[in-house]
Amino acid sequence: MLWSSSAPQRGITHPRADTIALPARSRAEPSSALRDLLAASFFALFTSIAAQIAIPLPPDYVPMSLQTLAVLLAALCLGPRVGTLSMLIYLAVGVGGGAVFAEGSKGLAVLVGQTGGYLLGFVCCQPVVGMIARRRDGSVRGWLAMIAAVLAGNAVVFAFGVPVLGLVNGYGVGRALEGGLYPYLPGLVVKSVAAVMIGRLAAPLAARRPW
Repeated sequence: MLWSSSAPQRGITHPRADTIALPARSRAEPSSALRDLLAASFFALFTSIAAQIAIPLPPDYVPMSLQTLAVLLAALCLGPRVGTLSMLIYLAVGVGGGAVFAEGSKGLAVLVGQTGGYLLGFVCCQPVVGMIARRRDGSVRGWLAMIAAVLAGNAVVFAFGVPVLGLVNGYGVGRALEGGLYPYLPGLVVKSVAAVMIGRLAAPLAARRPW
């Protein structure tokens, strides 16, 4: 008996449409990772440039710079994960010998010195700011959340910076606040307002990932 060529053959399966789409999805993943890396690198560069606009303030001459503005914008625009990556890149370049810290300083000595706590705070504030400013789906919240995120981010930076300044110099709490917080409050207010205003405009655009 002859079998017709049109008869179904056992043991032979046909590929499903969703399995054919897998290679396209796998190709998109490296592209997304590359975009995140480029965005993080851009904000690391932005932070390094902002760090050079600095004025050392007495009594301990810790530089007041535009770093915190760049750090807050990184968290607002990039979100918790990529924002943290941007600050890790910044620290890695500086520790590795790049003159990217305030006033062109560099090396591991800066990270373990009197300003090292602020640098660690730059990293640790990223998830805090990002989680307050953004919803779970990545969309950006409104003005109140933006203000709360910026205030929380500043609080984290100084919560690391002031104790390390006191520890390195052997100060008590009062003297550490005098040298590491009080002189910077006026500039902090100005930079916070700028971060909220710029972030409220830029963060929703960045959340759409136009790059």
